[in-house]
Amino acid sequence: MQPINFEEVLEQIIIKDGRYQREAYYFLREALDHTQKMLAKASRTAELRHITGKELLNGVREYALNQYGPMALMVLNEWGIQKCEHIGDIVFNMVEHQLLSKTEQDNRADFEGGYDFEEAFRAPFLPSASRKPSGPEEVGRQA
Repeated sequence: MQPINFEEVLEQIIIKDGRYQREAYYFLREALDHTQKMLAKASRTAELRHITGKELLNGVREYALNQYGPMALMVLNEWGIQKCEHIGDIVFNMVEHQLLSKTEQDNRADFEGGYDFEEAFRAPFLPSASRKPSGPEEVGRQA
């Protein structure tokens, strides 16, 4: 069996679905690697495992913030990624072309309503008085 050439397959994906820039696919692959390593470190094992859509969304957020800081939202938007569902679309484009694998439990719905991009990528860089409370611990701090 011939190994899959990422570049060639990516070209096919972009021809079929031109909504997302090439960089979005590279970013997602890097964010997936980051997420797997982050989860392995948290579980104190070197073993990489399959990750869920929710875990990937959290990893994407962390990786984007680490890589692009306050520019993360703008960069993602430039690549066509404006909400969590778009991350799911990219994942499943890659699954359909055998660049990623999935389990029977994985589906596009795993990426629906994950988090608000404005809140996830802009709020961490706003002065604390400008931030909206995001949970009970935030409400208590602002009172």
